[in-house]
Amino acid sequence: MQTNYFNMKDSEVRTIEDWVLYRYKRGKVTFSRQELVADFSHLSEQTIKNNLNLLVKKGQIFPVFKGFYSVIPITYSLIGIVPPEFYIDDLMKYLNRRYYVCLLNAASHYGAAHQKSQVFSVIASLPTLRETSKRNIKINFIATRKEIPQKWIKSIRGENGDFLISEPELTAADLITFQKEIGGLNRACTVIYELMESVKFGKLDNCFFDYVPTSTIQRLGYLLENELGQAEQANILFSKAEAHNCKFQRLLLKSNKSVENCEINKKWKIVINEEIEMDEV
Repeated sequence: MQTNYFNMKDSEVRTIEDWVLYRYKRGKVTFSRQELVADFSHLSEQTIKNNLNLLVKKGQIFPVFKGFYSVIPITYSLIGIVPPEFYIDDLMKYLNRRYYVCLLNAASHYGAAHQKSQVFSVIASLPTLRETSKRNIKINFIATRKEIPQKWIKSIRGENGDFLISEPELTAADLITFQKEIGGLNRACTVIYELMESVKFGKLDNCFFDYVPTSTIQRLGYLLENELGQAEQANILFSKAEAHNCKFQRLLLKSNKSVENCEINKKWKIVINEEIEMDEV
C-alpha cells in the first residue's frame, strides 16, 4: 500500500499551501495534481482547483504543464516564473519520456549561442508532445522516432538537480537537422562555429551515425570544410562516415530553393544553392 508523503496529522500540514511549503522545505520543488489529490482525497475537485488557482495568483507556484506544477523560489518571486532548467527533468519523468535539452539551449552550456534563446528546445521520445507556452516561457518539444543515444547525452547540474543535454558533437548535428527551429542555416553556422572548440569528431561511433541523418552529416561536413574553416574536423567526420558506410547522395544545401547554375561539391555531394552569411561573433 502506497503511503502518503507526509502524515496528515502533522501540525505543519493543514492546508494545501502548507503541503506545498512542507515539500519544498524537504527539497521537493515540483508536484503533480495526482500527488496532491492523493494526499487531500477528503477535499472536492473544485476545492483543490480553487486552492491551486489561488497559489498561482499569489505567485507561490507556477503551472508548468497540464497537471504539473513548480514551486517558485524566492529568487524568482519577483518575475513569477522559473526557467525550464529548474523543472525539465522532473517534468519529463512525470510525462514518462526520454529526452535531452538541445539546440541553442545545449550550445549555450558549451559557451556558444551567447544570445539568449526565446524558446527552450527539448528532443523527446514519442508520442509527440505539444509545445507549451506560459508567461513568455515557450518549451518546444521535438519528437524523435529513433531511440535517443544515451552515449551522446550528458547530465549537468542545475539549480534543482541534474538534467540532460546533448554532447557537443550531437548538438552540432542537431543544429543542422533542426535548423528551421532556430532561424535557419546562417544561425546554425554561427553557433556551430562557436561550438567547435568543444567538438571532437574523433570519438564518433556507430551509435552516432545510426541516430544522425546522413543528410545532416553531408551538410555539416561541407559547411565545416568550406565555410567554417574547420577542414581538419571535417576530414575526421568524412573518414568516420566512410567507416560507417554512410551512403552520400546528391543533396541541396538549402531545401526548397532553386538549383539553377549551382555548383556541386563532389566530396560531400552538396548542391551549393545557398550563400552562407554568418552573424558577427
